[in-house]
Amino acid sequence: MSGEGSPTAQYQAEPFDGSDLRVAVVAASWHDQVMDGLLAGTHRALDDFGVTSREVVRAPGSFELPVVAGALAAQGYDALVALGVVIRGGTPHFDYVCSAATDGLTRVALDHGVPVGFGLLTCDTEQQALDRAGLEGSVEDKGYEATSAALVTARSLQAIRGRQRGA
Repeated sequence: MSGEGSPTAQYQAEPFDGSDLRVAVVAASWHDQVMDGLLAGTHRALDDFGVTSREVVRAPGSFELPVVAGALAAQGYDALVALGVVIRGGTPHFDYVCSAATDGLTRVALDHGVPVGFGLLTCDTEQQALDRAGLEGSVEDKGYEATSAALVTARSLQAIRGRQRGA
């Protein structure tokens, strides 16, 4: 069951003033209803954290998320959020796309030192994706969660880098 093992309320990040953060969102274009939900969740999180400097860029699909995220990371954003959905079909295409997108987004984060909120749903069925998209009736809001994770990590990196400069 998805969501199992997620942090209890006392360990979840409380929104903080993120008005100083610049955030870019890269969102795939497949599965409109799911993507609309993920994007809405991202905007809710950005609003809750007070982030006003934001850019949303659409990519053709989930496979293209890393290259677009890499270009955005090079522009000096404090955090990125990558949103997409891949639904298993009858061929190995699912495995290749999921692996390539995950590896690519990890590489962007490590190469650029910029947190990438991982909002790529990798589901067996469309219903699983809808259940995680933050839509009315969904049990999870992965757009919000990915955005929150990126913002909290960005703030942690700012603190670490501030200590390094002050040492």
